[in-house]
Amino acid sequence: MARLYLVPTPVGNLEDITLRAIRILKEADLILAEDTRTTGILLKRYGITTRMSSHHKFNEHQQVEAVAQRILNGETIALVSDAGTPGISDPGFLLVRECIKKEIEVECLPGPVAFVPALVCSGLPTEPFYFEGFLPQKKGRHTRLTFLATLPCTLVFYESPHRLVKTLEQLALYLGEQRRASVSRELSKKFEETRRGTIRELIQHFANQPVRGEIVIVVEGC
Repeated sequence: MARLYLVPTPVGNLEDITLRAIRILKEADLILAEDTRTTGILLKRYGITTRMSSHHKFNEHQQVEAVAQRILNGETIALVSDAGTPGISDPGFLLVRECIKKEIEVECLPGPVAFVPALVCSGLPTEPFYFEGFLPQKKGRHTRLTFLATLPCTLVFYESPHRLVKTLEQLALYLGEQRRASVSRELSKKFEETRRGTIRELIQHFANQPVRGEIVIVVEGC
């Protein structure tokens, strides 16, 4: 039966993919990839020859209806992001919503997502937690931080390496510099690191060295 599959892909180590994910990617009629070059490396590793098409935040609005129609016409389509589970701070929501609207079967495979290992390794309570993902760059950032400062649960953020220190400084300002936190980077890769301490201690550490890799910040709740 034709359907949409959401297929998680490794966040770093290419071995972190399930046997079922490999099978679905081989059997699909088309793979929608955030970046076909990045996904191409994974497909080559596992001998997957399914054709790909780009599906990213700049074109997803224009594509969702056409993709849904292809599934209605009998195709099975797999959606992947560059790393992790589609729809988690990556394209996916709009296509899922359109498929549900058209009563198309949607199936999400279990698999990698960056914030889970970062949260578990933080040493902070994992229940409950609030996943914020990426904070707004400009408009709405103050409002979000003011709101998050009051939540009594562990907070989880995504951030890019060049904005890490600035974001930690803003977290210190809004949430308090003595809150416990952790910064995880290069998850599942050779140089994986999780640094723990107060927000102030993390600022002092990362301000004095170059930072590489995608970042997950975990902060204790109010």
